Amino acid sequence: MLQNKISFNQSSVSLEIIGLPDYSNNENIDNISIISQWKLMIIDKPVIEGNIDHLSSVMKAFYSYSISFLHDEIALYESSFIDIKPQNYYTHILHLKSSKPEVKPLNIKIGNSTLADIISCFDQLTSSSQVKKISSSEFKRLKKKKKKNLLDKKNISNLLLPPLVSLFSIFLVSTAFIYFYDGNDSDSNRSLLKNKNKLISIESINKLL
Repeated sequence: MLQNKISFNQSSVSLEIIGLPDYSNNENIDNISIISQWKLMIIDKPVIEGNIDHLSSVMKAFYSYSISFLHDEIALYESSFIDIKPQNYYTHILHLKSSKPEVKPLNIKIGNSTLADIISCFDQLTSSSQVKKISSSEFKRLKKKKKKNLLDKKNISNLLLPPLVSLFSIFLVSTAFIYFYDGNDSDSNRSLLKNKNKLISIESINKLL
């Protein structure tokens, strides 16, 4: 039986939900009520995928971690399937663990903007009328705490503003130094030119005498 695929996209991230509608309830044939598989695809990163239980774990992990990160709390999330921790203020490490012992854990590094894109895809999923709601009292609590947009572009710009200001300051100082150096160099050249002209004038006078 052909399964439905519904994608939720945001910049560098795409979340694909695969499954079937609930035919017993005469559901729309394009909807998905029985999720069999999902894929979280991040540009230039390995694909993260699993079943419905894994999806719930991953969503809970990202929401919980992001809330802690935004509130300047200790941003660390650990579970049997996924761990998330910060490498620094701008980079986050995803540690994915398989239930199969022969499969090695997978580490993926993402930046703040990618973290925001992932959260946006999950928000689109939970707001979609085409996919069965992945909800629980815990999800509702996290969504309420997160409010509308957990990591919107304003928050990202606030995180990125300090290093950008520093880089701009360095640029200004460097430009001023170059200008000062060029100015001094020009003054020196003008001084040498004046002295040279004086010498030429003296030589011309001597010839006339």
